[in-house]
Amino acid sequence: MQIKKAEFVKSVPKTEGLPKDSRPMVALVGRSNVGKSSLINTLTGKKGLSRVSGTPGRTQFINLFSVNDNLYLIDLPGYGYAKTGKAQRVVLQEMIHDFLANAERLKLAIVIVDARIGLTDLDRDMLDLLGGLQIPVVIAANKIDGLSRTAGQAAIQKIEAGVLADVVPVSSVTGAGRDQLWEHIQHTLC
Repeated sequence: MQIKKAEFVKSVPKTEGLPKDSRPMVALVGRSNVGKSSLINTLTGKKGLSRVSGTPGRTQFINLFSVNDNLYLIDLPGYGYAKTGKAQRVVLQEMIHDFLANAERLKLAIVIVDARIGLTDLDRDMLDLLGGLQIPVVIAANKIDGLSRTAGQAAIQKIEAGVLADVVPVSSVTGAGRDQLWEHIQHTLC
């Protein structure tokens, strides 16, 4: 997909703050520090569009990015570990669940997993939640560049064996998988 325009729209703490227009939404979900912001930058081809941090748990709101004025990419807070207290983790979990359950124009969830680690119990819980909400899913096996070719293929096969979704190996460093993710997005929107 050719990206002509990509821009940050706003951050909201609740679904009530989402734009009221008719544009479809694609959510990026994953554990803290799995590379959601980097993947948004890779997908849009706009370095620095989404702020990248090495500190887990920096995303504290629902962040909206407009792509070509006809689609929103949604960066949700990471689930799991974050340098916050237990009460704040509960708030973030409720924010994620509220968005997924109530965002009427959500067409696809890209579940980002670290290819070097594979599926965690938290990832499986998220996939179960998305399945229960009947939200289409594609899995982005991120950081594939951190593995040798053989190890990368083995990691993808292991992830594929544990899910009922397409798995796309991706790298924000090399851009691998970008076009395949856009194909999934466009297919879901048709």
